[in-house]
Amino acid sequence: MSSKKSRILLIYTGGTIGMMKDYVSGALKAFDFSQLLKSIPELNQLDCTIASLSFEYPIDSSNMNPDHWVAIAEIIGSNYGEYDGFVVLHGSDTMSYTASALSFLLENLSKPVILTGSQLPIGDLRTDAKENLITAIQIAALQEKGKSVIQEVGLYFEYKLYRGNRTTKINAEHFQAFASLNYPHLIESGVHLSIFHEYLLPKKKNAVLKVHNAMDDNVAILKLFPGINKNIVEAVLGAKDLKALILETYGSGNAPMEDWFLEKLKFAIKNGIHIINVTQCSGGAVLMGHYETSSKLKKMQVINGKDITTEAAIAKAMYLLGSGVSNELFKTVFETSLRGEML
Repeated sequence: MSSKKSRILLIYTGGTIGMMKDYVSGALKAFDFSQLLKSIPELNQLDCTIASLSFEYPIDSSNMNPDHWVAIAEIIGSNYGEYDGFVVLHGSDTMSYTASALSFLLENLSKPVILTGSQLPIGDLRTDAKENLITAIQIAALQEKGKSVIQEVGLYFEYKLYRGNRTTKINAEHFQAFASLNYPHLIESGVHLSIFHEYLLPKKKNAVLKVHNAMDDNVAILKLFPGINKNIVEAVLGAKDLKALILETYGSGNAPMEDWFLEKLKFAIKNGIHIINVTQCSGGAVLMGHYETSSKLKKMQVINGKDITTEAAIAKAMYLLGSGVSNELFKTVFETSLRGEML
């Protein structure tokens, strides 16, 4: 590893990891990140310098929205030349959505952007916050031959670094809160950090960061279920200004073959709404045409989401719509892996 001391910027957006318990009142209060090294002296052992900034009004991740995603991306963009890596502290509930969005908003990334958080506040006796924070910073600081080892948006939680846009939150109680069922983890933390170089995004030569600042939130998710009726489908597809629908189908992309359902989809596509087929399953991929129950979707040019997560599909749709990709090109571009988010 290089002996150069990395400079890391810690960006606190909100969430459990930024809370401390007041042992007098028992209430949770916001952690003072200017006192970070004093409160977590272990950070002094890392071979890096750490600066921090917080959202003026830290938010619960349940309130996260595309404007916040753009704000985080712009913070990274405006500080990109000053720092070697970035750690974004974030509530776990919507962390996979934010990680996915940042992966699209930050084009030609050649430095690490690592999201992390915790299930328990940083001051709790059994907290997972310290390990997640320390290791996320350590990963963000990793360099080889003067270049960052990680050059993408990652999500670190409970001893594993994942590609951010491949993750899903799977548990609200366990410390192992996230999974990446369709793509291997990038780093595993044990006695040593084990880096799986073969799974990292290829390094870009002379890449110049481009920060995108537009996302179009005129998208929706429709999860299919046995008994879904015409009124529900009509209501969703008839939403004002709807431009893209993430259709969560069964298994490998299967859906009901009832005439009314297929006609509604055909009409929506004819009227410029992009229908994106993703599987409800936690792992696996859409294989349209594999069964008769998906062959008609394929014929009507429903977009193949392949093995993309719902979180990444939402973020990608918002990003492409915000980027002004034409209706004619949208399907082709969506079905192409842009940041390692799909096969």
